[in-house]
Amino acid sequence: MKNTALLASLLLIGLAAAVPSLAEERPNILYIMSDDHTTQGFGCYGSRLAALNPTPTLDRLAAEGMRFDRVFCNNSICTPSRASIITGQYPQTNGVTDLDGSIAPEKQYLPMEMKKAGYLTAMIGKWHLKEEPAAFDYYCVLPGQGKYFDPEFRVRGDQPWPKNTFLREGHSSDVIADLTLEWLEKRDKTKPFFLMHHFKAPHDMFEFAPRYSDYLADVEIPEPDNLYDQPAPGFGSVATRGENDSLIHHIGTSVSKRHPVRNYGIDFGIDPSLSDREYTHQAYQEYLKRYLRCVKGVDDNLTRIFDYLKEHDLFDNTIIVYTGDQGFMLGEHDYIDKRWMYEESMRMPFLVRYPKRVKAGSVNTDLINNTDFAPTLLELAGAGVPDYMQGRSFAAALDGKPLENWRTATYYRYWMHLMHHDNPAHFGVRTADYKLIFYYGQPEKEESLGKLSMPWLKATSYKIEPTPPAWELYDLRKDPTEMHNQYGNPDYADTIRDLKAQLQQLRTDLHETDESRPHIQRVIDTHWDD
Repeated sequence: MKNTALLASLLLIGLAAAVPSLAEERPNILYIMSDDHTTQGFGCYGSRLAALNPTPTLDRLAAEGMRFDRVFCNNSICTPSRASIITGQYPQTNGVTDLDGSIAPEKQYLPMEMKKAGYLTAMIGKWHLKEEPAAFDYYCVLPGQGKYFDPEFRVRGDQPWPKNTFLREGHSSDVIADLTLEWLEKRDKTKPFFLMHHFKAPHDMFEFAPRYSDYLADVEIPEPDNLYDQPAPGFGSVATRGENDSLIHHIGTSVSKRHPVRNYGIDFGIDPSLSDREYTHQAYQEYLKRYLRCVKGVDDNLTRIFDYLKEHDLFDNTIIVYTGDQGFMLGEHDYIDKRWMYEESMRMPFLVRYPKRVKAGSVNTDLINNTDFAPTLLELAGAGVPDYMQGRSFAAALDGKPLENWRTATYYRYWMHLMHHDNPAHFGVRTADYKLIFYYGQPEKEESLGKLSMPWLKATSYKIEPTPPAWELYDLRKDPTEMHNQYGNPDYADTIRDLKAQLQQLRTDLHETDESRPHIQRVIDTHWDD
């Protein structure tokens, strides 16, 4: 018996030695997300800013992996987008439609499923989903938006959330990178890791590290062709301009003087006595330089993280994803911030490097949205995708394979009517060639009417009130900068009918309808066939 037991033990030891560890078998996953880093702020996306070389590290990542050109958020605002990413669900399903939403630990599905698959999970940086990220094995997160300098972090500890905190001196991009490097060094190395690393930058108000003060100081930043003289003829609708342009000084905060309550000339102290054009020019230059200095800090800190992975033989066995939580308007149409369904706001950057599966320098053009991130990451981890996730995995695209029965349209909805940046509430559908938007112009809750849209500005703020409903249609093949609303053009009548049918079907299939909000449903019913 003793000899038999000894033989069995030796056999088990031999098998254990022959089989690689779980950490060696399965790829690590590093999901990196910056706040408001839009595709225009990259070199690899070929925008007007590419010649400035703002993202050399990220451009190398794209050159060594796959760049996705048609990735979109379903709501271009921080908390709802992050909620869709962590749950794989659309806003009405996960319950997060605005900045006040939260995701409880039992609904933090992505880290929950990763843990089931044998992954060590961590969340470091900007969380912005209010409740404790308790589904992660480790977390170290900013409270709310967090501070750019000397940020405080919340961690797991002896006291209940959110009382366990510590402060780390320095700029947030540097500090968040430091914390990730520390975690990577101290982690349990017997397991593959799933790490969500979230920068605060380049969120407004674009507070960059002092070492970047001279970066781009003497450079003239290229301007968008549609920055000046907005709103231009043909752009927008009565929903964004008002009858006889009566709302152009109200709808959509601006770079220029156009929006008198909030514009970047005011925020950056531009001399108001300057001519309108010079005021806009100076405000734009200051805006972009601050923004790109924050981007530079992100890119440089990614070099530090990637160097660590290389030094520890982790770089090629780690699936590296880089994205932003949505797009951002960098002066296009004289708009700032995000929230819009216009391309610069709705479109997300998305890069993936993993040389064992992804062909270097490849480009994907499938219609993808942020509910698809969780299913894809789970499939890459070798895990199943739960039925409660509404998104779909596009992992096959990383192998260069076509996606079977894939969507032909993606849904979008912005709920926060006239809040913070005076954007009217709207929803719509985006296909490969067209974009159809319906502005219904009502807050989610009727009791919000009459409240201030920017309460911190008090008496100078506009009040939340209904705005005119209207449709907009853009032919993205002929008009990629969305300058000409074709909704009233009879040549597009068949296209509009088809897009409305797709939009109606998506709203039903995704449980994104308004039966529980009769004040909104009345507007939809009245103006659907306008």
